[in-house]
Amino acid sequence: MTGLRNNADQRNHSENWCNYLKNCNQLIASSAPILSSGTVTKITGLVMEAVGLKLAVGSSCTIFLLNGNSISAEVVGFSEERLFLMPTGEIYGLTPGAKVIPTEVVAQAPKIGTMQYPRRRASDQAKHVNVGHGLLGRVLNGIGEPLDNLGPVKAEKNVPLYSRPYNPLERIPVSEPLDVGVRAINTLLTVGRGQRMGLFAGSGVGKSVLLGMMARYTSADVIVVGLIGERGREVKEFIENILGQEGLARSVIVAAPADTSPLLRLQGAAYATAIAEYFRDEGKHVLLIMDSLTRYAMAQREIALAIGEPPATKGYPPSVFAKLPQLVERAGNGSNDSGSITAFYTVLTEGDDNNDPIADNARAILDGHIVLSRRLAESGHYPAIDIEASISRVMSSVVSPEQIEAARQFKSTFSRYQRSYDLISVGAYMPGSDPVLDQAIQLYPKLESFLQQGMTQQENYTDSIQKMMALFDTDNA
Repeated sequence: MTGLRNNADQRNHSENWCNYLKNCNQLIASSAPILSSGTVTKITGLVMEAVGLKLAVGSSCTIFLLNGNSISAEVVGFSEERLFLMPTGEIYGLTPGAKVIPTEVVAQAPKIGTMQYPRRRASDQAKHVNVGHGLLGRVLNGIGEPLDNLGPVKAEKNVPLYSRPYNPLERIPVSEPLDVGVRAINTLLTVGRGQRMGLFAGSGVGKSVLLGMMARYTSADVIVVGLIGERGREVKEFIENILGQEGLARSVIVAAPADTSPLLRLQGAAYATAIAEYFRDEGKHVLLIMDSLTRYAMAQREIALAIGEPPATKGYPPSVFAKLPQLVERAGNGSNDSGSITAFYTVLTEGDDNNDPIADNARAILDGHIVLSRRLAESGHYPAIDIEASISRVMSSVVSPEQIEAARQFKSTFSRYQRSYDLISVGAYMPGSDPVLDQAIQLYPKLESFLQQGMTQQENYTDSIQKMMALFDTDNA
């Protein structure tokens, strides 16, 4: 009897311990985690310094203000025990000693003491973004929040904002032409599917109109437009007046205007590229339009100078020239099982100088460039493409030898007239002195008319080639 009683007591004791441990586990699971936090000690311009935390560069933080609001920020650098933070929004109301907590921890801590900490918002997910077919027809900011008042964005996947570099040996070569609907580009500057082109232009020479024409007329499954660092007024005008409802239906617009923080401008460009990469991996042919690559470089310059990086060429730190190829190389063709990203990056030339540092660097890393001329724009010649200064580096790989020869003859004749324009305009040239120039003078009105095209006119690739061939066939006949 005594042995049975002892066994029963042991079982009861074990059950009590099991219940006690189970209750402890439940309490631990329901309790808030211990927060590692830091404090803001200094702010200079756009950069804040914080101590008390050890976080990797690129980590997201939340800074809590005394009025109960919060500010999202990102770690952009460090020095010894100090972290350099860049806010993603306005910093009004920030005080010395404000608490800084990693965003990942904040998302797990619904309540600490008497202060209510917000759960993770879309703006806090600085390194992961939402992508999917639900983004088509939508206008988003640099972190994926809707700007069009059409309700929440229906995303299918959450991907890293900055993807790993693509193995160059796995890319499909650029081998087929892409119809962009612009006669001068289709014939003389043929773009290949998966090519990265630069659009070099000063202000007010028809850059946005040309981008809108390509967005409407290019034969692509999906269009992704990144409006980075431009005037806020131009965002709505580009959507309504240039892109139109037809273009918007198959497009995703990512807008990070000039009044946003430089961090959001960088993220906006990376977000637009991430969306294009998603559709490329789905097997789609994507047209990526980035306006502009110069504003992206300027945003990186603001951040780099603010954290103490020394300026190099014309005030641009070295990190700017490292960032540009990292962004551009994400576009292009994918592997055999994926689609392509054909990208157009606008480059603003200060004072119409095509040799400024950003323009010169962009020319080196892109697969060609289209230069818009202010002189042509002022004379009413649209699109104001300077054929002599523009080039497509993959054209010889995607078109027939007959088209290459016709394009060479077109450029040669056009250039011959341009070189002798001063003599012809003042009447100093005597007809018959140069048979080649005589032919150029005869053909020039047709050549000039061929290069002009209205913004509402679409010219497909086949018709463009036939019209260019007919210019010289008629003359020979």
